[in-house]
Amino acid sequence: MKLSVFTVVTPDLTPEELAAAAKEAGIEGIEWRFKEVPQDAKDESPSFWRNNLCSIDPAATDAELERFASAARDNGLQTVSVTPYLQAGDLQSTERVLQVAQKLGASTIRVGVPSYDGTKHYNELFQLASEYIKGVEPLAKQYGVKCLVETHHNTITASASAAYRLVSNSDPAHIGVLFDPGNMVHEGYENFRMGMELLGPYLAHVHIKNTGWKKADIREDGSQAWASYWEPNLQGIVNWRQVLTDLKAVGYDGYLGVEDFSGLYGSKELLKKYGEQTREILASI
Repeated sequence: MKLSVFTVVTPDLTPEELAAAAKEAGIEGIEWRFKEVPQDAKDESPSFWRNNLCSIDPAATDAELERFASAARDNGLQTVSVTPYLQAGDLQSTERVLQVAQKLGASTIRVGVPSYDGTKHYNELFQLASEYIKGVEPLAKQYGVKCLVETHHNTITASASAAYRLVSNSDPAHIGVLFDPGNMVHEGYENFRMGMELLGPYLAHVHIKNTGWKKADIREDGSQAWASYWEPNLQGIVNWRQVLTDLKAVGYDGYLGVEDFSGLYGSKELLKKYGEQTREILASI
């Protein structure tokens, strides 16, 4: 297994700074955040989801894209993914991401999945997502870039089994699953190894982060509510030593992308700790 970083978690680093820091930390791959920075956020302090200095603008020209390609190439890193925030059904925007991914030599992108909040029936959302994936698959084949559905809370693919249901009629050469145990603590938990076994050839990428639970407000009926929150990689509910052991057991040999939202470390320290901790675990299993 190899290490990568999703640049959403290094918002204060430029592409060049990120690539150099990743190389120094022994990280082999980069997943570029593909999202514009809102105009009203550009004077803000850097942040994960707003003024992120390590993001590709969807309107970037080929000359502007070369900056990201060069940052990776000059530091001997592989561009693993171009990672956008697509809406299920938007094939035009999906094709644009695939074009950028192909230019940067990325092997994967993340595609859209409908959110679920109870206002629309699951079956309606599943039908939308299924038709979208059917349209995505030939595009993935055309551009030679695999399209991934992520296990993510508040969507119709919160669990491994829900993601498998969506992709199971597709060719795993072109459609796969981004397996994210940290997300699945918020919602969608199933035994992680069982999920890996279920996904089989669709298991295409893994994100490493962690989550905890804490007591929240008292509900109107007087009972105790609980809330989930982000923890550092090795301090939350996910037992990463066990998850990495299970990944090895099922034959996974792809990338492990860091996505630590705990805010405990600065970007460069986060990369250094991630590289040291994860390599130590991998060497011991």
